[in-house]
Amino acid sequence: MTLGSLGNGSSHVSATFLLSGIPGLEHVHIWISIPLCFMYLVSILGNCTILFIIKTECSLHEPMYLFLSMLALIDLGLSLCTLPTVLSIFWVGAREISHDACFAQLFFIHCLSFLESSVLLSMAFDRFVAICCPLHYASILTNTVIGRIGLISLGRSVALIFPLPFMLKRFTYCGSPVLSHSYCLHQEVMKLACANMKANSIYGMFVIVSTVGIDSLLILFSYALILHTVLSVTSRAERLKALNTCVSHICAVLLFYTPMIGLSVIHRFGKQAPTLVQVVMGFMYLLFPPMMNPIVYSVKTKQIRDRVTHAFCY
Repeated sequence: MTLGSLGNGSSHVSATFLLSGIPGLEHVHIWISIPLCFMYLVSILGNCTILFIIKTECSLHEPMYLFLSMLALIDLGLSLCTLPTVLSIFWVGAREISHDACFAQLFFIHCLSFLESSVLLSMAFDRFVAICCPLHYASILTNTVIGRIGLISLGRSVALIFPLPFMLKRFTYCGSPVLSHSYCLHQEVMKLACANMKANSIYGMFVIVSTVGIDSLLILFSYALILHTVLSVTSRAERLKALNTCVSHICAVLLFYTPMIGLSVIHRFGKQAPTLVQVVMGFMYLLFPPMMNPIVYSVKTKQIRDRVTHAFCY
């Protein structure tokens, strides 16, 4: 567990980190793993089903569903990123993770999380064009434009998150190597460094503001314009029809941003918050959106609902 000592020998340099399950409930981890496995199973099967349906159904090769396939692919990646460490802890109690493996995991978790934020913004833009500029919808959101939006979103996420593992790798980690979650996060790992982490903290805040902060404001702005356009329609039935096309996306936005903002607030300002609250918020942040998004879109989107019903009932 240690490579040596620092100073007077009271602090040890850690060669690995220790991930955490649910403190105080280690004796029932195997039972807690049952609902966790169910959540992972629903997430993986649900997102694979969405991807399969959109790929095989030609009528779904439209901008809204292409963005939905991006969202499903990202959610699938997030589930697969955390599944090995979470289940190893709850099944066999294997808590150790090497520094390099931890840095790699946090890179993919943060990169995919911020990429999901970009895709949710793209989906808001899709709804804005569909409702506010319906006659130009097909000419604005072509397959080429959608591809470029996807590449720009991916490039932004990778460019912003790529420095983080290298910034963390420069430091020595001493004292207790215990992390609060069953997976690695930048804001958790940097707390364990035996150095001034002001630069990492500032850069981390810059990344959050330039991704989640800007994206969420633009999503709100898009819906303000959508609401203004919808309220100008005289027919009540047309207003409801237009708003109904946004319900699934609004649910996805709330599912993603609510636990993310809550976890960020706890990590930065809620140092006295109970450990159990941090753990639960951590699981909600990375498990709940990938599990619920396929369910929400399957229930609220008729084309997908019909295909899922047909696939499982016939």
